[in-house]
Amino acid sequence: MYPFLSQPKAEHHFKLGSKFQDALNLYRFDKKLRLLLFNEIEKVEIALRSTLANLVAQETGNIFWMTDETLFANNDKFRRTLDLVEKELRNSKEEFIQHFKDKYSDPYPPAWILVEILPLGVVTRMFENLADNTLRKKIAARFGLTVPVFTSWITVVTLTRNACCHHARVWNKENAICPMIPRKLNGKWITSKVSPKRIYFDICIIKWLVDVVSPNNDMVKHLQSLFAQFPMVDIRAMGFPSGNWQDEPLWSTKR
Repeated sequence: MYPFLSQPKAEHHFKLGSKFQDALNLYRFDKKLRLLLFNEIEKVEIALRSTLANLVAQETGNIFWMTDETLFANNDKFRRTLDLVEKELRNSKEEFIQHFKDKYSDPYPPAWILVEILPLGVVTRMFENLADNTLRKKIAARFGLTVPVFTSWITVVTLTRNACCHHARVWNKENAICPMIPRKLNGKWITSKVSPKRIYFDICIIKWLVDVVSPNNDMVKHLQSLFAQFPMVDIRAMGFPSGNWQDEPLWSTKR
């Protein structure tokens, strides 16, 4: 209901002509937007987990690298992460975790097992704390990004994912952190000047990453369909550019 309050909003007077149905439409739009974004983020998350677990194991020859303190730059951060790993192992009811505990004597499972039960935020922190910058560069390069941009964007994706999971308002919310704006990208990106703190920029980040892991995705069609269902929603409040967003290189379907 907040967008329908007149200024000053602290007085809680609604704009003339506002209807409860208008607020309900925004609620429904936000719900469907969260579902759409979560579906796309899932693709990115799976790709990130598998890339990180397998590439580092391959490069280091250590399948237990996630719990090997020598591979991480900051020991305090590593120990805090290890505490979270141990908590997830204790609480997990997954059959494959129980099978590992019953069959093997190793204190921790290999990376490809651990990565399945760890929260995305923990996985991201592991990447950030890797001591070998060459490894981090190889991981980021898989997504067409530099390490700083990749780290920033994955953080934003994680926060957006959490908002979608916990039913938080997404459609016109501003980011608590400002994602990094890349100087140059080897691929299709946006050209309009938009606020990096609005959800549109987050959606663009998700689209970039989805394009990498699923080049023939139909994310733009899903967005078009959603906007068509809710023509009353002002997408400029989401940070979309004033022009036709579908003409941007990132979104254009023209060859």
